[in-house]
Amino acid sequence: MSSLENNALARGTMKKKKLAFSKGLKLQSLRSVRFKEQALAYVFLAPSLLLFGVFLFYPLLKSVYLSLHLTDPRGRIAAFAGLDNFKELFASDAFMKSLQVTLSFTLLTVPTCIILALLLAALTHNKLGGMRWFRFVFSLPVAISVGTGSVIWMMLYHPSLGTLNYFLTLMGLNPVNWLTDPAWALVSVAIMTIWMNLGFNYIVLLSGLQGVPEDIYDSARIDGSGPLRTFARITLPLVSPTLFFVGIVSVIGAFQSFGQIHILTKGGPMNSTDVIVFNIYQDAFVNFRFGIGSAQALVLFAIILILTAVQFRFLEKKVHYQ
Repeated sequence: MSSLENNALARGTMKKKKLAFSKGLKLQSLRSVRFKEQALAYVFLAPSLLLFGVFLFYPLLKSVYLSLHLTDPRGRIAAFAGLDNFKELFASDAFMKSLQVTLSFTLLTVPTCIILALLLAALTHNKLGGMRWFRFVFSLPVAISVGTGSVIWMMLYHPSLGTLNYFLTLMGLNPVNWLTDPAWALVSVAIMTIWMNLGFNYIVLLSGLQGVPEDIYDSARIDGSGPLRTFARITLPLVSPTLFFVGIVSVIGAFQSFGQIHILTKGGPMNSTDVIVFNIYQDAFVNFRFGIGSAQALVLFAIILILTAVQFRFLEKKVHYQ
């Protein structure tokens, strides 16, 4: 091999080494940049992670720990119980009754609230004079807290001084014991809950309706489609993602309802409004049975998780994403 060929081969080898070295530097710098970006992201996430850790993850782990133990009236661990708390829970008639009441409460509130909110949103979606005032009025309940709304409805439900019974007597009907009659107590709390949640559902659904392009409606009018047919065949499919979101949030909220029941009925009369969350409150913070209360909280978490998964599994198939 001649000296020229040796020099060319050496130069080629040097070029390859330089390219490899430059690629290594670029890869190292890229990794360094990625590491800095990830570190910066964790720095910004640190406050949220800290709050989640203190108020969500730690209580969840503590609930799992307490559900496996028996506690004394001061909340201190007395003995290891294993799964005995869960066995006692599922053998309890009170828990099964509270589960039944919670399901009935959910069926009364969730579909009714969504249908009413969708109807009001459809009626006020048109850009007519005065629609802004109606939108303002229908959105007002979202600004009222659960405690304030419960006190307002407690006065409306008063058996002798309440406005509702006053109108019933004007119509020649007998007054109703809204909060003290077992046949009416759950319905009364459900009516108040529907009114309280109507504002949020109305705002979300109205936003969904406003996101539908007007060109689609114009094309439907040209094709001779009527208002009802347009709403059923065009509006509902296009708003289905919003309806799906509202449905999931409403079911979770119904299973977690507590404030209005605690203020209006305290689980009575005759446990007709004793939902799961109120039952947890009674066992954990009134009777100081933190083991049973933690077990109920975990069962409630599992129920909500299963219902959410079922909704995603079956209802999401009918959702039309644009």
